[in-house]
Amino acid sequence: MNRRNFLSTTALTGVGLTFNSFGVNAANKKVKNIRGTFSTDKNRISIYTNVPITKTRIFHITDTHLSLDDERGVPFQKYSKRMAGAYKINTHFQTGEEQTTKESFEQTLNLAREQKADFLALTGDTFSFPSEAAIDWVFQKLTDTGIPFAYVAGNHDWHYEGMPGSSEQLRETWANKRLHKLYQGNNALFANYDLNGIRFVCIDNSTYEILPEQLEFFKSQVKSDIPIVLLMHIPLYMEGRSVGFGCAHPEWGAKSDNNFEIERREKWRASGHTKVTMDFYDEVFNANNLLTILTGHTHRPSLDIKNGIPQIVSGANAMGFFTDIRVEEMS
Repeated sequence: MNRRNFLSTTALTGVGLTFNSFGVNAANKKVKNIRGTFSTDKNRISIYTNVPITKTRIFHITDTHLSLDDERGVPFQKYSKRMAGAYKINTHFQTGEEQTTKESFEQTLNLAREQKADFLALTGDTFSFPSEAAIDWVFQKLTDTGIPFAYVAGNHDWHYEGMPGSSEQLRETWANKRLHKLYQGNNALFANYDLNGIRFVCIDNSTYEILPEQLEFFKSQVKSDIPIVLLMHIPLYMEGRSVGFGCAHPEWGAKSDNNFEIERREKWRASGHTKVTMDFYDEVFNANNLLTILTGHTHRPSLDIKNGIPQIVSGANAMGFFTDIRVEEMS
């Protein structure tokens, strides 16, 4: 797929879910602050807004790290070997019982269906590498729930370790060849989905960086009065956090990249983040209509607040973790 086509935006109407193309409802007007309050209890978070919406329950699922494979993956085993052996058996975050990543994902989806979740937010590293078998299996499981979902890629979803090419090139290649069905016809790098008066905005920052077209897309979204939930894989920098919160972290770069050899990938840029990435960071934390940010990547649940905006990092679904988020109007 050429870059021009890869960055094009298409329309989709799903079950109870609408996709809005670039620039829709982005009137140039002052946006009021729509954030109310929020509360947390274990893996449950309640978020309140000052504008009318329909109460919505979100299951936030990230870092399942599925490594299902079949004969189609044989030619790629020299690239998938290390991650194929990772996360085989894990300890469930609640029960302490051992289970596989496949069992964790199925249990989470079954619970989402039983408890009538309205939306599934998948924020990356669903896969340990872009296996056709795993992607087909996940897409079918998601479809079977009947629950609207949005997916944004993580850094492992498109990475075959040791395969030649830059991170951007490999992401484009495997988004086109394998992951495309999870985008449901939409743009892999940026998209939005409307449900119950809430806009879910997806930005793929799985290379740790933001591209100019992603920044412009996000800027168009924050010009509306629609409450936004931002979905990304890598958390945005927060004071006191490690470089794992690596999108716009001031220490991100070649000197702090300790994993490029074991992950067999290109080293992070010596000069650090681009100005576009830093500008995106500023846009996010100055957005009056942003309710929350949902991310993963660190495998540990955490909550940080900046400028009144909570960033929720969910624990790894490889251990059965998910974040149960309720969004509703202030009473």
